Amino acid sequence: MIDKTLAIVLAGGSGSRLRPLTEHRTKSALPFGGKYRLIDFTLSNCLHSGLRKVLVLTQYKSHSLQKHLRDGWSIFIPELGEYITAVPPQMRAGNSWYTSIPNAIYQNRHLLQRSSADLVIILHGEHIYRMDYAAMIDFHRQQKSIATLACIEPEGRNFGAFGTVTVDEDNRVRKFSRNTEGRAGREKDVLITMGVYVIAMRTLLESLEKNHAAGHFSGDFGLDMLADLVPDNPVYAYRFGKASGRVSIDKFWRDVDNLDGFYRTNMELLDQYAPINIYQEDWPIRTYSGQYPPARTIPGDSGSEGLFLNSIAAGGVLIAGGGVQHSILFPRVYLDDQSIVENSILFDNVRVGKKARIRNAIIDKNVKVPAGETIGYDEKKDKLRFSISEQGIVVVPRDYRFENKS
Repeated sequence: MIDKTLAIVLAGGSGSRLRPLTEHRTKSALPFGGKYRLIDFTLSNCLHSGLRKVLVLTQYKSHSLQKHLRDGWSIFIPELGEYITAVPPQMRAGNSWYTSIPNAIYQNRHLLQRSSADLVIILHGEHIYRMDYAAMIDFHRQQKSIATLACIEPEGRNFGAFGTVTVDEDNRVRKFSRNTEGRAGREKDVLITMGVYVIAMRTLLESLEKNHAAGHFSGDFGLDMLADLVPDNPVYAYRFGKASGRVSIDKFWRDVDNLDGFYRTNMELLDQYAPINIYQEDWPIRTYSGQYPPARTIPGDSGSEGLFLNSIAAGGVLIAGGGVQHSILFPRVYLDDQSIVENSILFDNVRVGKKARIRNAIIDKNVKVPAGETIGYDEKKDKLRFSISEQGIVVVPRDYRFENKS
């Protein structure tokens, strides 16, 4: 029964490898795809899967995230026992913040104990994917599993820090381990864990107490909480992207853990056949949308027409004689006459001055690019002012102020 399941969304990550984009916001609150935040994908999965009891564990620079939850996700009915509740560290188990995933859950075990749930599903608020959690929960109950992990087939990919599990022919987990480069691509019985876990409430509470007493909270939920259960209990892997579930068949799943990954995953939305379809009508991604006018193009003062090619533009975007190609524009972006934006991501309320040129860049919110300015054309000049990713993407931080030109 889906209404007997409590969802815990881990949304406290600092996203240090995504700075400066995470200088003022937690990773889960990162804007994505022209109008969304990363956490919208996990919360939309909860919504469409019928999960109505959701705890969001917040920590690092969480104001932006909590504002987004208030404005975009105050949709459940408390009178029916439904909620999406942000839970910052409460210091109930000492004086520390959340020090690991198991510790974050342990600090909030009173909320688990007070709930009427018999299952807990543990999720990350930073991953981009569609998944029917109800199908995974059904699988868990059918297998009479004590814990179930969502896993993805490696298909030759290296998932870095993500853990791996070795499974038998029935998908029962036989071993946990940390991932090593290349290993998963060579072994058919090894799967990559996605950070999605279904576990019996009683088992979770018992494991939390046991591991806390032993000081075993290293940070890896699978190794800390589940590995000891494997020898004597049914622990199963649920294969993401198979026939079960209404939307997981597309196999798209991303954890954008650095600037190049964030840029690349956004740009994939502009492919002719994007790997994740944000226009899918039967599983829409919910978010907060401001009351902005429609996006439009108009001629500039010089008479040049506004051009918009193979791009995404949110509400409130105005292209006044500028040109946009293969780019993503968030709400209220303004392009002045004869400006050019190519292969770039412009966050909310970025204004691009006349004849400015931008390419291969991410520009955070509230930046005013002066007339005639160039970004992405002179690496030496850009390095003096901005961060540049390993693959050459220029990142202009939020509220950046350019020097006045004489």
